[in-house]
Amino acid sequence: MRAFALTAPGAFEVLEVPAPKAAPGEAVVDVERVGICGTDVEFFTGEMAYLHQGHSTYPMRLGHEWAGRVAAVGDGVDSAWVGRRVMGDTMLGCGACRRCRRGHQHVCEKRQELGVRGERAGALAEQLAVPVSSLHVLPDSVDGVLGALVEPGGNALRAARAAEVRHGDRALVLGPGTIGLLVAMFLRAAGAEVHLMGRTDASLAFARGLGFEHVWRENAVPGLPFDAVVDASNAAHLPELALDLVEPAGRVVYVGLAGEPSRIDTRTLALKDVTAVGVLSASPGLDATIRAYADGSVDPRPLVAATVGLEQVGDVLAGNRPPGAGPGPKVHVDPRLS
Repeated sequence: MRAFALTAPGAFEVLEVPAPKAAPGEAVVDVERVGICGTDVEFFTGEMAYLHQGHSTYPMRLGHEWAGRVAAVGDGVDSAWVGRRVMGDTMLGCGACRRCRRGHQHVCEKRQELGVRGERAGALAEQLAVPVSSLHVLPDSVDGVLGALVEPGGNALRAARAAEVRHGDRALVLGPGTIGLLVAMFLRAAGAEVHLMGRTDASLAFARGLGFEHVWRENAVPGLPFDAVVDASNAAHLPELALDLVEPAGRVVYVGLAGEPSRIDTRTLALKDVTAVGVLSASPGLDATIRAYADGSVDPRPLVAATVGLEQVGDVLAGNRPPGAGPGPKVHVDPRLS
């Protein structure tokens, strides 16, 4: 089969590799769609922290936002899985440690992260082998496009829920990228008045096109009481701004990661009686995200600007927009395209 591989920072190949076989407890999936995300770009540039911490090494096969159809299963797996349309959890815990036993496999110290951490090959390939325990079935109303948006949507849903907004509350999202826009969609579905802060006219215009009326540059955010602020950016200075902007007794949610350490003044946190929450991983939010997509309460399709084949992935990771791409922040890959 064909698979995309990073061999070094900025270096890549589309290879012919052996098709995966389902080990006991595993399924082999025919991949239909894969999303390219900021984590993949960090591996492409060599900036990803896991590379420097020894959790990831080149060569590596990327791809952790995906959807497909089960083609085969290994020993010990119900054959009824074959033919099901699925997406999968990125976080694969060891299953034996205290965290895994408590249902927190996404923070397992020994976890693999599909296409990210450990030696589990990612989904930028025609087929993928994964533990069947990581699979989530997609209903007919959730096609491959939506299926490959479940993983980023799960992160966003968890961030929106952590904000604990009530109907009529005012929430501010910092960073109108894929995660930030998804957070805004889930907050809007919860009944909040949603504001977004971004850096470029193009990103703010796109957010307006999604129906978000309150969009601002950093120097123009109005002096309104924000009951919750979600930092979905990669800017090191914005965690502090989020804390400054949130109302006393409000909530700040951190789902974005900067390339360098951020600082907040915990005196401000305490004196404002603010609750701060960090979000890592979509794992606890996957099923609820699938339901939201299925019932139409959140529709992230406009976020996808283009769909390319494996041969175009390297160009996208290098920061080049595919010809004819729309204004959305997300590029999808269909490994079946030549």
